Amino acid sequence: MKDNQPKCSNRRQFIRRLAGGAGALVAPMIVPASALGRGGVAPPSQRIGMGFIGLGGQGSGHLLGGAWTYVPGGYIARDDVQVLAVCDVRKERRDRAHERCNAVYAEKLGQAGYSDVRAYNDFREILARPDIDAVLLALPYHWHAPMSIMAMRAGKDVYCEKPTAITVREARLMAETCKRFGRIYQAGTQQRSEYSGKFRIACELVRNGRIGQLKEVYAYRQPGAFLPREWTSDESKPLPECLDWDMWLGPLPWRPYGGHAGHALPGNFVGDVNWSPHHYDIVQWVVNPDPKAPVEVGFEKGTQSPPGPGQHPAGAAGSAHEGQVHYRYSSGVVVHSTPYPGERVGSVGGACFVGSEGRIAVDRDNIVSSPASILKEPLRPGDERVYRTTGHSDNFLECMRTRRPTISEPETAVRSMNSILVGGIAIALQRSVKWDPAKEEFPGDEQANRLLSYTPRPPWAL
Repeated sequence: MKDNQPKCSNRRQFIRRLAGGAGALVAPMIVPASALGRGGVAPPSQRIGMGFIGLGGQGSGHLLGGAWTYVPGGYIARDDVQVLAVCDVRKERRDRAHERCNAVYAEKLGQAGYSDVRAYNDFREILARPDIDAVLLALPYHWHAPMSIMAMRAGKDVYCEKPTAITVREARLMAETCKRFGRIYQAGTQQRSEYSGKFRIACELVRNGRIGQLKEVYAYRQPGAFLPREWTSDESKPLPECLDWDMWLGPLPWRPYGGHAGHALPGNFVGDVNWSPHHYDIVQWVVNPDPKAPVEVGFEKGTQSPPGPGQHPAGAAGSAHEGQVHYRYSSGVVVHSTPYPGERVGSVGGACFVGSEGRIAVDRDNIVSSPASILKEPLRPGDERVYRTTGHSDNFLECMRTRRPTISEPETAVRSMNSILVGGIAIALQRSVKWDPAKEEFPGDEQANRLLSYTPRPPWAL
């Protein structure tokens, strides 16, 4: 069902007709300065028309401003963006966002009764609108890749929250679709852009040999993977009238509503696919492994003594852990999944990079080194630099205009996500596996390869 149907005439067309037919007007008309591009506000023809799909905490934060979204006032406050549509399968969420967006524009433009922002239950109606240039997706995990693919096929640029995908196969299809249709894609792994550049600084220092030869990395999150399971009849609960459960499920195998309609169904994931994309993305950025060389993915049960910021691995207090994944790359670098020392598992995140001559640990709050002098010496003119941006959303919008790749473009996002998914498969199988990143498969391992994809429920097969 739908709440509103787009008008045949959109705001941009109205302004063009107004400009073209000014000679025919017989009475003066007051036009807001914002509609003409005055006062530092871009005219409508230069604003990026956007739709926002998924209006929970993260989605509404992007739209209206909030924690973890890094855009003061949200996209609705930007003068270079025109929010045109909001969408959610929960009626109360879309109604709240719909009313708030129109109220913001009514005040901003001085137009009482402003109603150009439309609300939808079915995201396909947003994708069908030619006046929408881009969509921001903050969805249940299983929708991220399928909806990104559908949006790019419809000619939209995409900002998608993590995880990029929940299977290796759909991640690959997403990247290929982006390339085929010439779209701009930004994965929501904003640690590359935000937090005063702490993660970029760590990356450049390690790549330029400030800790000597990189030996080990401790990633303070578990990897994870999608494992669909059968439902039982006792899971069924009364379905809320305001929730479109069939649309929420989308490509997942059918099951009755069990009282859960958040990011993911309970019991369908092993490990972590929520926070780990942030930290494993940084690990991949720093390690920069050969994208074609096989990776040994080891699994072991037991405990580990991980290093905290500024600590050496042998001197940190251990934490109980169900099991660990160890990635051994062709360069000899070994990446260990491990809980943060002295904290609840996964409460902080970040990573520690251990080299032959020192170490650097970084999370969202701190970057520290041992010896401390590592952080005090600035990079030299000839040192290697990596992609630099100081705003993840700014980078997305700028790349839409220039058509240059974003800092978290599809291939980057896929490599980071695949490292998580193959580690999660090792956890699911409770054994070690070998990964071929060039072919994106486990050579000769039929049991592991079956977990690279799942069969989507009709009509959502891609």
